[in-house]
Amino acid sequence: MQLFHPLLAMIASATDSQLVRQVRYLKEENKILRARIPGQIHTRPEERARLLKFGRKLGISINELITIVTPGTFRRWLREEHTGKKPVGRPRTNQVLRELVIRIAQETGFGYTKILGELRRLGISRICRQTVQSIVKQEGIGPSPKRSQRTWDEFLSSHTETLWACDFFSMKTMTRKGIVDLYVLVFLHVDSRRLIVSPATQHPDSAWVTEQAKAFRKQLPSDEQTTFQLIHDRDTMFSAEFRETLKQDNVKLIKLPVRSPNLNARCERVIQTIKHECLNHFLIFGHRHLDYLLSRFVEHYHHRR
Repeated sequence: MQLFHPLLAMIASATDSQLVRQVRYLKEENKILRARIPGQIHTRPEERARLLKFGRKLGISINELITIVTPGTFRRWLREEHTGKKPVGRPRTNQVLRELVIRIAQETGFGYTKILGELRRLGISRICRQTVQSIVKQEGIGPSPKRSQRTWDEFLSSHTETLWACDFFSMKTMTRKGIVDLYVLVFLHVDSRRLIVSPATQHPDSAWVTEQAKAFRKQLPSDEQTTFQLIHDRDTMFSAEFRETLKQDNVKLIKLPVRSPNLNARCERVIQTIKHECLNHFLIFGHRHLDYLLSRFVEHYHHRR
């Protein structure tokens, strides 16, 4: 009996040392794998439950093992589980909606923006492109040529020579009747960054917008009087008459998806340039003053900027 106890102790110690070596190896392997994964890892509810199930039994030794989140986050999970307190922050996207996004991504191969467009067609508006991207990435369905045949940047690169973009902006001006908003329509050639700026108006109705479409077409050089494409957002000021006028001149119009200002970023950026480098430095008095400032800036932009 006295010999039996030392033998058990030796076996137990050998087993412990083997477990220690295994744990050390797994920790080092986990560090290498974690270093290969950029950014933050977002856990799902079922994954969090599994981590809590096995991690709560480890006590303070969890601090040396956990890498997917910080030890403080893990302790917060434990507190929330015991108290039943609802986490602070934005609620998680509805599970049915998540499954719909994943299904569209898997079955169609669409990119994030096109998935968002399909959701809008179904009448689903309370979701943004960033949320769609997060859902798809969390599911492990990354962007690839198989999912998105062509990105927006690739489209712009292949059509820059024949692609124009347009957008509105407004400026507050001083008049005899007080401060009023004047509206301007800006056309930008994506490749050359050439600008065409309309006269200002206080009432940008359908007739005015259609008139600016005709004026824009006439200002193009003769070598550009061929078919080209024009992108614009869904502002209601881009009326049916505006679109029909340009279509009659063989202009292909591309209406951008809802809530996607980044797709017309070049035009919005040049509008910011107009304001920051010129208009914001003046008190503007009426239409003629604004039109004069814009004409001088466009000349400066094309020839001396």
